[in-house]
This record gives sequence, C-alpha cells and structure tokens, in this order.
Amino acid sequence: MTNLETSYLGLKLKNPIIVGSCGLTGNLESIKRIVVHEPGAIVLKSLFEEQINADINKNILQNTELSAEAETYISSHIAHKNISDYLTLIKECKKITDIPIIASIHCTDVDEWISYAKKIESAGADALEVNASILPFDEKLQSTEIEEQYFHLLEQLREHVSLPIALKMSYYSSSLTHFLQKLSWTGHVQGFVLFNRFYNPDINIQTQEIGVSNIFSSAQEYTLPLRWVAICSAKIETDVCASTGIHNADTIIKMILAGANATQIVSCVYQQGPEIISNIKKSMIAWMKTHQYKSINDFYGKLSASKETHILFERNQFMKYYGSVE
Repeated sequence: MTNLETSYLGLKLKNPIIVGSCGLTGNLESIKRIVVHEPGAIVLKSLFEEQINADINKNILQNTELSAEAETYISSHIAHKNISDYLTLIKECKKITDIPIIASIHCTDVDEWISYAKKIESAGADALEVNASILPFDEKLQSTEIEEQYFHLLEQLREHVSLPIALKMSYYSSSLTHFLQKLSWTGHVQGFVLFNRFYNPDINIQTQEIGVSNIFSSAQEYTLPLRWVAICSAKIETDVCASTGIHNADTIIKMILAGANATQIVSCVYQQGPEIISNIKKSMIAWMKTHQYKSINDFYGKLSASKETHILFERNQFMKYYGSVE
C-alpha cells in the first residue's frame, strides 16, 4: 500500500499537502469543504494586527464626534471581536476534523505577538505559523539589524508558548542559508516556510497609476523555492515547507525530492476548487507506484543539494544555454 504520510513541525500528516493561509481558510464553511478532501494540514487565514488597527481607524474616522472614552471603547471592542472570532474558528475547526490546524499571525508589536500566540495556544491550535517577513526597504537598516528582529521575536514567543513554530520566510536576505542555520540552532523554531508570497505592486501604463500585480501565483514560480528548499534542507536540521507556485502533483514531488517535509497550496485551490487536493494525491500515488516507492520517506531529499548535486542548485548563470547566442 502506498503511504503518503509525512512529518512536519513534529506533527504527523496524512500527506504533504497543506492548504496555506488564505481567504478560503478564514471561515468554517469553506474549511468544511476543504477537509472533505483530507489535506495534510490547514493553515488558517492570518490574524493581522495591522488589519485590526485599520478597521479601528476606519470606524473612528466615520464617527468624528466621538469622545476619547468612546474611541477607546470602540478600539477595544473591535480588537476583542477580531481575536475572539479567530479563537472560535480554531475551536470549531478542532471539532470537525482531526487534520492539524495551524494558526497564522502577523503583528507589529512584540507584546501583541505574545498575547495572540498565548490565546491561540489555549484555543487548541496544533502549531503556529509566524508570518513575519520583513521587506528590507529601509536603507538605514543593516542586514544584521533586520535579522536581530527575527531572533528577538522567536525568543520571546518561545518563552511564552510551547506550540511548534514555523517561520514563514522572505527570500530577501544577504545570506539566506547562514541566516536560517543560525535561527535553527536557537531551537526556537521548528520549521521554515519557503517562501512568503508578498503583495506586489504594478503600474498601469495607460492610467499611469499604481495597482496590484497578479494575486494568484503561476505554476512557473515554483523554481525559486525549489532551489532554496534543496540548498537549505541539506544544511539545516529544521523542517522545511515549500510554498509559492505549487499547483500540481509534479511540483510537490519535486519539492519532496529536493528535501521539503511538506508543501503549501493556495492559488490552485482557488482556481480549481478543493477537489484539487484529492486529484493531487491520486497523481502522487500513481507516480510512486510507477517508481516503486512505498512511502514518502523512500524518495524524500533524494535530490537535495548534497555533495554530488549542490553545484546544479548553486549555479547562478545561464552559460550552458545562452553562452553561444549572439
């Protein structure tokens, strides 16, 4: 019998297909439609402190004659409701499925990170995904200063919660492998998600206005995380989860061969519906049978950046393909 089981963050997953944080994982009815197809895990839609603050500010601006006391009450009420709704979602999910439920948070203040994390742990989440990718746009900040923010955050979270923690990473780093290795050595984080797909601005040349680029990933975007999954999985002990551009079974198989413990899908679920999960599992099983693999462990990391293959992942030029083109 073909076995798709894998381990991620110390959790036993029925398969390596995780539905990543998105609008589809932000309400119970949508999650019910997802769990029917039995993904390995579900990451709930991120609880954003910035969004809560934006809602508070919008509400206050719409009521310009509020007293200071009323503004404080409204702020407290909105914040409490958002957090309460999120904790309720965790509890309701745990009632309807045994699939691991991973919470996701993004905050701007360390105290809020800690507060949210403690409440999430009490609500029964199986793990916590820390959505803390920092865009290094500030020319006054050195790379070491940015890295220190991650170390400090993870240290504080680990001091207050015992949940397994995954850090959803940015590929913006002056020395990504070294940075992840140092983070893994702390013991504060149990997994890295490679990579966070940022909001990307675009420019409309007709209206000459700034807008939003493609919301969904394309199937071609997987090559960036594939390279870094292969490189990092060969050099760090911590679990690695691949994310971005993962639309089919072929890409998931590639990520596992490169050393990913699990993968996250989002765009293909929006575009093809949650049944894509069942279709991917069937395709994975068919491929494994063809190649006579009985379990994920039989081919996990087979093509990571080892001594024999590292040069193929670390090459940065296209001489082989374009060197003779004039």
